[in-house]
Amino acid sequence: MDREAVGTAGLGRLHVEVARHGHTAVFTPAGELDHHTADLLSEPLGAAMDTGATRLVVDCSQLEFCDSTGLNVLLGARLRAESQGGSVHLAAMRPTVARVLEITGAEAVFTVHDTLDQALRE
Repeated sequence: MDREAVGTAGLGRLHVEVARHGHTAVFTPAGELDHHTADLLSEPLGAAMDTGATRLVVDCSQLEFCDSTGLNVLLGARLRAESQGGSVHLAAMRPTVARVLEITGAEAVFTVHDTLDQALRE
């Protein structure tokens, strides 16, 4: 199965933009992060770490939904980044996504920023 098609064919459920700023990689997932689309974020997160990014910033401003599989993608990226001396930052979370992190307690293990600009400045 073509992984690009999972998030883009017909449904257009998730699109991920990636930008690089030195050792910081910024990911902007737009749409729904769930069991069917998780690889569309997981793969670029891993690729960024493979190419030397030590600081990963996920701009959640366009993320409309995140289920447990999506949360596991973020948690897995965090563990890998920290094992390599890096970090994962979440920025501009919408209330539905923030609620998932709050309910699970996952917000305690991420650095959360109100805006992308704040995440990039710190």
